[in-house]
Amino acid sequence: MSSLLDDSPTNAAEFTVSELSGSIRRTVEDAFGNVRVRGEISGYRGPHSSGHAYFSLKDDRARIEAVIWKGVFSRLKHRPEEGLEVIATGKITTYAGSSKYQIVIESIEPAGAGALMALIEERRCKLAAEGLFDEARKQLLPYMPLVIGVVTSPTGAVIRDILHRIEDRFPVHVIVWPVRVQGDTSGNEVANAITGFNALAPGGRIKRPDLIIVARGGGSLEDLWGFNDEAVVRAAAESDIPLISAVGHETDWTLIDHASDRRAPTPTGAAEMAVPVKADLEAHLAGLAARLKSAQSRMLDRRREAVRGLTRALPTLDSVLALPRQRLDRSGQGLGQALQLNTANRRRGFERQAARITPIALVSAIREKRQVLRDRATRADRSLERRVEVLRTGLERHALVLSAVPRRITETQTHARERLTGLGRRGETALTQLIGQHKRALGAQARMLKSLSYQSVLGRGYAVVRNQDRKLLSRAEQVQSGEMIGVEFADGEVSALVNGTGAEAPSSKPKKQTRTKANKTPEPGQGSLF
Repeated sequence: MSSLLDDSPTNAAEFTVSELSGSIRRTVEDAFGNVRVRGEISGYRGPHSSGHAYFSLKDDRARIEAVIWKGVFSRLKHRPEEGLEVIATGKITTYAGSSKYQIVIESIEPAGAGALMALIEERRCKLAAEGLFDEARKQLLPYMPLVIGVVTSPTGAVIRDILHRIEDRFPVHVIVWPVRVQGDTSGNEVANAITGFNALAPGGRIKRPDLIIVARGGGSLEDLWGFNDEAVVRAAAESDIPLISAVGHETDWTLIDHASDRRAPTPTGAAEMAVPVKADLEAHLAGLAARLKSAQSRMLDRRREAVRGLTRALPTLDSVLALPRQRLDRSGQGLGQALQLNTANRRRGFERQAARITPIALVSAIREKRQVLRDRATRADRSLERRVEVLRTGLERHALVLSAVPRRITETQTHARERLTGLGRRGETALTQLIGQHKRALGAQARMLKSLSYQSVLGRGYAVVRNQDRKLLSRAEQVQSGEMIGVEFADGEVSALVNGTGAEAPSSKPKKQTRTKANKTPEPGQGSLF
């Protein structure tokens, strides 16, 4: 009796595992569709390769799994960090793969200002350890920039204060890069603006700034949070252009203030740091010009007095020329007597030379010269005889060499003739082989051409139809009634006059087209070719 009761069916509904998991999920999502959970982030290792983020929220007694989908993660104002206490907003759902429940987070924010300050301090220590805040990295501001780039909101009062202050002090060219200075995307926009200014090429269509001002008005810690973004700090530290941060009021500090080259207490103060006062510069230049003019006047006076002193120490022109003039006068007085003495000396010299020239001396000189000529002629004859003997010996030696040339020429000709005969035989053999190869190749090409030619098809009973212009006709509609056509068969070509086209030809009964095998001969009376 008990076994019968155990085997009887019950009224309880039967579920599959998937149906039960789905029912539990709907129940949980309906009951907890929108919740705010406060807890500490645990197990966060950054976004997954898919772009989703997985971690846990815990307190001292419980733990819940959390997930942030890729699309939501990119829009978060505050990114999750390990150990940070946050308030997460989202819905509770289940994961059927492991029978767990989790919270799907839609937004996340630090749990109070204390948590924000702790997060800023932790981030500041991290970036400081990387050396982004070192004084050695900071650049000097240009004294008189020609172009200033301003990163701020184009609709706020900050940009108007900066432009008015620059206009009052020293008007220069200002380029405004519009960004959001508050909200989820403000940090990325400010970082992109700083990077964009640095990416401008010098001398391009848009002028590259000599100085960058990042400015925003005052606000709460949450309002200024975008300027604590790590991307903004890194962009400011890596900027090749000197950068002034003017975020908030004098009591407001953000992380970009540590990475910038100079911090201004207010946006107006940033404008005052950026450019000098034009009126002060003009007054300073006027003072320098007056001092320069006075210094030049005093220098010219000193130089003039020095020149006057030097001229007083110089001798007069008469005193300089007196001694040369006196020497000239003395030389002029002794010139006539010196000419007479020189003429007398020359005459005495000529007389001495004339006394030496007598007929006997001339005869002796001629005799000596003749003897020298006879000696030189004798040496020349002997030299000529020796030269002739040397040439005769050389000619005899060359004659002996030339006598052996015909025999060598005969031997060379015989060897060349034998070599030419051998080359002729080899050439004939090679030419015969080459002609044979070409004949075989030509025969193969001829066979291939014959197999591919349409004339081989004509031998099977087909024909080629052309019009009067020798153009091929492949369809009946191309033929006109009364037109002369040519029909080429395998054994020749005939002309024909068309009496009617295929479309006009009367037929009592349409014929059924059938395909015949290639090895069968076409039946006589198969009808028109068209």
